[in-house]
Amino acid sequence: MKTARVIYNPTAGREQTKKQLAYILDRLETAGFEASAHMTKREGCAKEAARKAGEKGYDVVIAAGGDGTIFEVVNGLAELPYRPKLGLIPAGTTNDLARALGIHGNDIEKTCDVLCDDYTKPVDIGKVGNQYFVNIAAAGKLTELTYDTPSKLKTMMGQLAYYVKGFEKLRSLNPQHVRIEYDGKLFEDEIMMFLICNTNSVGGFEKLCPQASYNDGMFDLIIVKKMNLPEFVRLGGQALNGEHIHHDKIVYVQANRIKVYVEGDMQLNLDGEFGGMLPAEFVNLHQHFEMLCPKNKSEIR
Repeated sequence: MKTARVIYNPTAGREQTKKQLAYILDRLETAGFEASAHMTKREGCAKEAARKAGEKGYDVVIAAGGDGTIFEVVNGLAELPYRPKLGLIPAGTTNDLARALGIHGNDIEKTCDVLCDDYTKPVDIGKVGNQYFVNIAAAGKLTELTYDTPSKLKTMMGQLAYYVKGFEKLRSLNPQHVRIEYDGKLFEDEIMMFLICNTNSVGGFEKLCPQASYNDGMFDLIIVKKMNLPEFVRLGGQALNGEHIHHDKIVYVQANRIKVYVEGDMQLNLDGEFGGMLPAEFVNLHQHFEMLCPKNKSEIR
């Protein structure tokens, strides 16, 4: 019999997954799985639970929560010689990976249809040092708002919480001098921020990296050069429809391997979580996981 392990964050999505757990397990068992669940209790708990599930040979590991839960599960499984199939039950604030895969999760019945259909697609992940990310690596003052935003505020306000904290940060944005090497090319200048993207959905913006593909072996690198506050605000408006990539202070390229050096201190953000300090090297691990997803991206919303 196939085995499935659900690793869930009980506080994500106004505790919806916790309330729906019995239904989720019943659907999996009806589909032929021997299903069980693990409730996360602290930071690092999902990573440890995922690693143990992989070592025990589970066929499927399902991350139920926000991008932080998925980040930990990926890090728990990434280095194992045998990696189970990955499933998602999106219940966080932005759910970027789920958006990119077409799993919007507003309907738990349709989400469970995806988990039970056993249709998978390969997905790239990024490696930086001894950590892994599945959606985005970023640095710059504005990226710090993802881990500066209190969890209670995110629970109450959803994605709006990030915008509230973002406006607070705008006034303190200062450019920093960086050197970025990517696939044999070099960029060196003062920047506001950079994004290394694996999917087209970043922070809920689905056109931020319009050319990104989650399984082509390439990152999409966006570099925002030095600009003043009004320019930055206008750029944010252009990002809503993908027009920002044509801005003369935007560098938008694809690369498989990226090295970033910085003058001064710059914090790294991995899938919305604190990832340490720069400098760092980022490597794309092509099609490292098989992920359960809709056969047709438009099937689930």
